[in-house]
This record gives sequence, C-alpha cells and structure tokens, in this order.
Amino acid sequence: MDRVRRRPEAWLVALAAIAAAAWAALARDAGELTLPALCAAGAAWAGSLGDTLRLALAFNSPARLATEWALMVAAMMAPLMAAPLRHVGDRSFARRRPRAMLLFSLGYAAVWMSAGVILAAAALAARIAAPAPLACAGLVLAAALLWQVSPAKQWCLNRCHRRPAIAAFGAAADRDAVRFGLAHGAACVGTCWALMLLPLVAGAGHLVAMAAVAPFVFGERLDHPAPLGWRWRGPGKALRIVAAQAQMRLATAAHSGARSR
Repeated sequence: MDRVRRRPEAWLVALAAIAAAAWAALARDAGELTLPALCAAGAAWAGSLGDTLRLALAFNSPARLATEWALMVAAMMAPLMAAPLRHVGDRSFARRRPRAMLLFSLGYAAVWMSAGVILAAAALAARIAAPAPLACAGLVLAAALLWQVSPAKQWCLNRCHRRPAIAAFGAAADRDAVRFGLAHGAACVGTCWALMLLPLVAGAGHLVAMAAVAPFVFGERLDHPAPLGWRWRGPGKALRIVAAQAQMRLATAAHSGARSR
C-alpha cells in the first residue's frame, strides 16, 4: 500500500513528460528556431513596429511562430500547473475529473498563447529601441529586475495562489474550470511576462536564458502570498529546500556507511 501511495499520478507524469519533451524539442531545433531569431533581428528592418511585424509575418509562418511559443510555454510553465490542476482534480467527481482538468488547461494555454503575440511585439520594440544586442538585453533585464521587486509583481503572485470554488455538475462545472484556467493564466502571465521576455531577446542564447529564468519562475511560486511592497523576489526558498534535501541525503548516506563498517 505504501508503494501505491508513493506512485505518482498519471497526470503528473504526463505533465513532466510534456515539459521534458518541450525542452528536448527546443534543444534539438535550437539553431533553427524562428521566434528568438525574429525578435533578435527586429532592428534590421527599418520602419515602425507595425511595419516590422507585418514584414516579419510575411517571411515567417504564423503557425511555426505559434508552435515555437507553445513549446517555450510548455517547457517553462507545465511544472507550474501541478498545483492548480490538483485543485481542479480534487474538487471534481472522478467521472468529470479529466474533462475539468482539460478545460482548465485549455483556458490557461489560451491566455499564454495570446500573451505570446504581445511579448513578441514587446521584444521587437525593445530591439528597435536598442539595436545593439547587449544594449537590448540590458534594457529588458533592467525591466525584468524592476518588475521582480515591484508591488505589482507580488499582487500577481498572490493571485497565482488563489483557489476558487468549482461547481460539481453540468455547465457550471465546465464554466468554473475554464474561468479558473483563464484567471490563473492571466495571473501567471502577469507574474512571468518580464522573465519570459528575456529569452525572446537573447537570440542564439535563448536556451541559456530560459535555463537561467526557470529557477525564478518555479522557485518564487513556493513562497506564500505576502503583503504588497518593494522587495527582492527570487528562488531563495527553492534553493533552501534543495540544500536541505541534499544535506539530509548526505547525512543519511554517512550514517548508513558508518553502520556498515
């Protein structure tokens, strides 16, 4: 029975598999991804932001750009869906559970896919404003750091911890699942938009930027809701948990080694 209880649920395994597959696909096509290259080359086209966007879409398939953005979102955000998905599953009857979790996921994904258009435009605007790659990266990094310490960031983080009631039956249950997905997706975009902008302006270094951003995206969700204020927010709690786990494992290994002598 203990072994059964420790076995991960199928949807958690699927979520981890989706994130791993997305990272693998991005790593495989790292040199051919259109979206980061498009944002990095924004300054090469003269004209307004609107002209640049129209020219970019004329030479790049919207379907490919959407697919690449979906892979980036899946790689970075799939782990963050575990807690809200568990909330949806725990508050749905067994026969409705897969449907409710799917509806939540569709609402969440719809918000992030819509945000991708705005973030791509923002990345192009940053590149036009600061044509030099280092200057553009510095501009976006400064915006990300400012957002990271702002009260507005904490407001969005607090909303990420909301767990609304979900109806048990009928159209109301479907509506609540979708509404929760949309609301949680909006809070997640509000929390992570500046961090997700960094890989878009990193060009060939977008995978490195994603790997650097990932601990912040995941680690800050481990903190509890907090009062609004100006302060640093980062993966400190996540790093402390990892350090504590490593220390416990080392102590256990040392104790087992001492007993075997």
